[in-house]
Amino acid sequence: MASTLYKRIIIETLIKYLYTNDIIVIHGARQVGKTSILMYLQQQLQGKAEKTCYIDLEDNRYTSILDQGVDNFLTFLREEGYPLENLIGTDKKLFVLIDEIQYLADPSPFLKLLADHHHEIKLIISGSSSFEMKGKFSDSLVGRTVNFEIYPLSFRELLIFRGVHFIPKLQMTDKKVKEIRDLYEEYALYGGYPKIVLTSDVSMKEKYLQQIIDTYIRKDIRDLAEIKEVTKFNNLVALLASQSGNLLNITEISNTTGLAKQTVERYLFLLEQTYIIRLVHPYSRNLRTELFRTPKVFFYDTGLLQMLWLKRMQRELLGSVFETSVFSELVKLYSPEQIGFWRTKDKKEIDFILYRPEGVLPIEAKLQFTHSIPTALKSFWKYGDPSLVDFRLVGLNGTPNLPKMIYPWEL
Repeated sequence: MASTLYKRIIIETLIKYLYTNDIIVIHGARQVGKTSILMYLQQQLQGKAEKTCYIDLEDNRYTSILDQGVDNFLTFLREEGYPLENLIGTDKKLFVLIDEIQYLADPSPFLKLLADHHHEIKLIISGSSSFEMKGKFSDSLVGRTVNFEIYPLSFRELLIFRGVHFIPKLQMTDKKVKEIRDLYEEYALYGGYPKIVLTSDVSMKEKYLQQIIDTYIRKDIRDLAEIKEVTKFNNLVALLASQSGNLLNITEISNTTGLAKQTVERYLFLLEQTYIIRLVHPYSRNLRTELFRTPKVFFYDTGLLQMLWLKRMQRELLGSVFETSVFSELVKLYSPEQIGFWRTKDKKEIDFILYRPEGVLPIEAKLQFTHSIPTALKSFWKYGDPSLVDFRLVGLNGTPNLPKMIYPWEL
């Protein structure tokens, strides 16, 4: 029996580019649902009587065909019954969906030739590592691609996957608030990987997350970067997990793990490019100051964070894990580039600064709603533009008692 294909929120943006000449590039960590997105798009296209061809490059038979070049690929398509000549000069296309493009030896010239000379073919491709794809994608593709980063599910997507009726910004009864709050707590505890969300048994969730860690973090990433100090690398990842939401102290990490500072910096770059962590830089009106001050480290997924840090799923939500879940939600609603934080020399701190066209928005994450506005928010207003007095305090437990206090699903 075929598995259900769910509509991810990003689909609405993706479909705007289906009939352009752009190569649609979908990239993100393994197991976040890239293949399901390709299959959903294929299903929708077939429903409109469009011709589609799905190719999984984890099957080395297809990798061999594509590595031999465009002419060989076109021959393959004709052999499979796709009448390319009949599409030339029409407004119809053959939609070719290629999964795991990074397995090609040199994808750039292959993709460029198809994009430039075969407008009867629309390419939609996926890849699992920004690091590996950047290494194989040349500047020749500039202007020919439109790129989409795929992350684990957002909380609203979790509700879709679970079939929970939810209308944003609609006033809810106390009963509905409790239902949504309980689901958010589960989401924050176990993370947003689709397989984890769709599994009800906690021990199975742990097993699946451990498999992601063993096969993706401890094998794929290690092999990708030819990491020799495997134990130290694993210790580094576990240490970072314990510090999600904290300032990044490379000297301390170097001393704790026994890795040279340059090696730590290289591994941090690698973990960012493979969608495990994100370094968040402090907000400052002076760009030079902003770039050279200490960043914070955040994990994208709270389930992975806890398995790496605590070695098992927890039953009680920790404050640092809740803060990381809020970061994860902001990334999916906006983008990593739109998120910073604020910290003064006397250690006043605001968890997140959201960069918006209408002005920055300070956001505090508190597991328990507070009864008053935190001092740091008042300090930020004095530091910033007094005409932009706005903030959000995001909490989960207790009752919001001011209009600017919201639940995570109200972000």
